[in-house]
Amino acid sequence: MCSSDLKAIMADEEKPSLRKRFRLATFSASEDAPTPVVETPVGTPSVAFQQAVVPPRGTNTKTGEDQKEERGLLRRARVGRRRREDDVENTTENKVIEDSNNSENESSEASHRRVRKRLRATDVNTEEVSVDDPNTVVRVRSPRERSTSRSSTRIDAKRQRRKDGRDAGRRRAPVLTEAEFLARRESVERVMVVRQNLDRIQIAVLEDEILVEHYVSRGQSASLIGNVYLGKVQNVLPSMEAAFIDIGRGRNGVLYAGEVNWDAAGLDGQPKRIELALKTNDSVLVQVTKDPVGQKGARLTSQISLPGRYLVYVPDGSVTGISRKLPDTERTRLKRILRNIVPEGAGVIVRTAAEGATEEQLQKDVARLQAQWENIQNKVKTGTPASLLYSEPDLAIRVVRDIFNEDFKKLLVAGSDAWDTIEEYVKYVAPDLADRLEKWSGDADVFASNRIDEQISKALDRKVYLPSGGSLVIDRTEAMTVIDVNTGKFIGQGGNLEETVTKNNLEAAEEIVRQLRLRDVGGIIVIDFIDMVLESNRDLVLRRLVECLGRDRTKHQVAEVSSLGLVQMTRKRISSGLLETFSESCEHCNGRGVKVFSEPVDHKHSDRRFKREQSESSEATGE
Repeated sequence: MCSSDLKAIMADEEKPSLRKRFRLATFSASEDAPTPVVETPVGTPSVAFQQAVVPPRGTNTKTGEDQKEERGLLRRARVGRRRREDDVENTTENKVIEDSNNSENESSEASHRRVRKRLRATDVNTEEVSVDDPNTVVRVRSPRERSTSRSSTRIDAKRQRRKDGRDAGRRRAPVLTEAEFLARRESVERVMVVRQNLDRIQIAVLEDEILVEHYVSRGQSASLIGNVYLGKVQNVLPSMEAAFIDIGRGRNGVLYAGEVNWDAAGLDGQPKRIELALKTNDSVLVQVTKDPVGQKGARLTSQISLPGRYLVYVPDGSVTGISRKLPDTERTRLKRILRNIVPEGAGVIVRTAAEGATEEQLQKDVARLQAQWENIQNKVKTGTPASLLYSEPDLAIRVVRDIFNEDFKKLLVAGSDAWDTIEEYVKYVAPDLADRLEKWSGDADVFASNRIDEQISKALDRKVYLPSGGSLVIDRTEAMTVIDVNTGKFIGQGGNLEETVTKNNLEAAEEIVRQLRLRDVGGIIVIDFIDMVLESNRDLVLRRLVECLGRDRTKHQVAEVSSLGLVQMTRKRISSGLLETFSESCEHCNGRGVKVFSEPVDHKHSDRRFKREQSESSEATGE
């Protein structure tokens, strides 16, 4: 091949081929019209590279220096051609990307080519904001318009607790089977003892001769729980979601938003806010749910409920509930009866005492409670604000009504007035239990004969000893009650430390439930059991605690076991408590338990000083 022929070949190679000229014309035409993006798989050569035309090599087979020079020129020509094709390919791909960004209907396959940055917002309406990078799209969501109508946080909290309970499977005790119900009843011998001393009445509940519950009533300080008042609104605090109601009992009662009867408020679609439902000087029908304690006034509710012997009548309710302490067969029977006796627009809650009750007995109970509600409604029309409309009977009648049933072996009464009242009431509402009444005729005190006073004095101590040698330390604070479990003198019988600790914790769980019932401890309760290594042992102790709480008729809930091994639970308090009944605050330490001095105390001489003061006081009194 001569030099002139070689120059001609190189000139032809520098000219674009027919395919390349067609491809360039296509790309130039795409500048005027949008071009769809076609995704190229990773590792696959581009379309432009695949379609590159390589001119065929010459068939001349010359040797020598001319052939070497020819091959070098051809190699350099091919390298130059490939560089030009790569430049054209990169240019055209950039144009395609720019066109795809400006297109309204971009392909989903090319969405990964963009980097999208989203700003946090709360609405679905979006708008695009341009940034420095033309390939970046920022979507800004317009802020949501805040609603001016807010519901009560107390109502929201109650609703959230119910939702959490449903999500957690409602960690409550399952419905008892009939066998479990009968076994629980037969395993414990229950006796109720009533002692009347002037205007004071004491009621004790014994299980296997062990005191588990104690109630005290004085004539001048009767409980307000269950009383219905026509209250007068004194003040409404929207920020506290509470209203202070004058009920004519000195301190104003407190009505929180969660206890408001919204159906009777007549808000007509307005948000459930207590400031919208109640105004100052308005009259409102309320019921006491908790007695005044310390500086706190009585807790009130506008959701009225009237308790009876076999059921609780809810005038404004529509739901029928049955005690879960009854066996499944009995619950089914009661549901069938209630369909015929419950009036329209009202609800009932069946008590445990309704076991075995006939349809006639339940119907009489409903009719009596319905008549009481009609009487209250008539008094509302003619009554004056801050007045009593309905009063619960005295303590003896309430306890017999709520507790005394077929589970008790006998009811022992000391006192003629208390005997006449209880006997008349039992023969009226439960004549089948009249044969279990027994009047005390002994010369000795009925409490002393049954060792009730001795058990009360032990229950007033801070430290409680377990039968095996362990101990409980019960401390009350402003926010909660803390119970500490100790092994004490209990060292176990063989085995290892884990077995000893588990046996002590099981015994402590039973005693803790008894102390909660006897002392009427309410609020938040934290129990510190001794640490156990095995998960099965921890579950065993917790299960024993829940089983023993099944005898407690007071509303309670075992919340959880914390990460530190503490058992947390809540319990609703019925009365003021055993310690508050038999004690008063010290005038020297103001109930703190220690006496504070202005200077540091020399503890070596504190006992000596105490003995000297005691001797001086004895000499002054002449003892």
